[in-house]
Amino acid sequence: MPDGVLRVAFHTLGCKLNFAETSTIARSLPQDKFKRVSFNDEADIYIINTCSVTDAADKKCRQAVSKIAGRYPEAFIAVVGCYAQLKPGEIASIPGVDLVLGTNEKFDIERYIGNLEKKNAPEIHSCEIGMADRFTPSWSMGDRTRSFLKVQDGCDYKCSYCTIPLARGASRNPAIKECVKEAASIAASGITEIVLTGINTGDFGKSTGENFDSLLRELIKVEGIERYRISSIEPNLITDEIIRLVAEEERLMPHFHIPLQSGCNRTLAGMKRRYNRELFADKVTKIRNLIPYAAIGADVITGFPGETEDDFAETYDFILSLPVSYLHVFRFSERPGTEAAKLEGKIPHKIKEERSRRLMKLSESKNLAFNRMNTGRIEKVLFEKNRTEGYATGFTTNYIKVMVQNIKGLQGSIRKVKLTGLTEGGDVMSGELISD
Repeated sequence: MPDGVLRVAFHTLGCKLNFAETSTIARSLPQDKFKRVSFNDEADIYIINTCSVTDAADKKCRQAVSKIAGRYPEAFIAVVGCYAQLKPGEIASIPGVDLVLGTNEKFDIERYIGNLEKKNAPEIHSCEIGMADRFTPSWSMGDRTRSFLKVQDGCDYKCSYCTIPLARGASRNPAIKECVKEAASIAASGITEIVLTGINTGDFGKSTGENFDSLLRELIKVEGIERYRISSIEPNLITDEIIRLVAEEERLMPHFHIPLQSGCNRTLAGMKRRYNRELFADKVTKIRNLIPYAAIGADVITGFPGETEDDFAETYDFILSLPVSYLHVFRFSERPGTEAAKLEGKIPHKIKEERSRRLMKLSESKNLAFNRMNTGRIEKVLFEKNRTEGYATGFTTNYIKVMVQNIKGLQGSIRKVKLTGLTEGGDVMSGELISD
């Protein structure tokens, strides 16, 4: 390495927002001082950007630290992000950690790195979460086909099971004009699809007197970006205007990922969600009626304290009755500091596992039915890196993964494809390129 240039490696845990922020942190390090390398390679500095939604996420952080400390004992290890904000002392006790940075401080990491000698006691820099009112624009780079653009941070909701407000602070966002500027920068890098992300994306505008619908209308004017995808949006924040706009505007992908969490109103009340199952069903029905081939995904948590067999059956049957395309299934994870951690009626791990398996099988059948419904249609596919010899894969506007015979120049391009059938397993479709 040139004199004074340090090798730095990043590892990201958790959501798409974290990936956008990791990329931004990496770009903030001057190229004449730092060279980014793979996390699997030897580096001078390892930076782990953490999640703390579940205890499994916490465990993955500890495993990553142990792996690096064991392989490269002299390397400097910094742990940043949500887990670092919530449990800085716990992270500092992990052998090998040298620096712990919270929600605000992670974006100023160069300032805190300083002396890279291994420390007997890690440095901790973490603001009080009430002071986490800073919004740092972030977007991911490195994938030629899409970028995750952060348009919102924090959350004012007080769901009983969630630590995100404790880790991220209050809901906040930049002005629309700033998001448009970031989108133009992404377009200039050659990326054609932007995934709009945040902690509560649909809450955009709360701190600037704007709204998410207006943001979408301005973003679609940015030249060079052909596709926008909404990463996730709460059901109570999906307005009729947003649904109509997605139906009418070709640049807005017909893909809604909507947190459900439970199909039982009693459980939703215990979770302190801001909607009931009837509202969720109404939103899904409106989307499907206006956009017949839209992909509709949902998050579901099973094993919430007090969830009876009847409650679970109610959730299962409710999802079965809806035209959703796939599920993201989570087993309830008790998080310290939340109301749900104090609730009675804890569900045994074995029961949570069994319920989770049933929901994942339901997700598979829903996804298979959605793919079959799309067989024979012509869709626009954005092709990604070629991972299978002789074949190229990409995603349709409505988020179906498609595989076609590879030809030169497919990667990063958007091409018309006829969806011809299902591959083994049914989660990937085969297709034929259509000549323009």
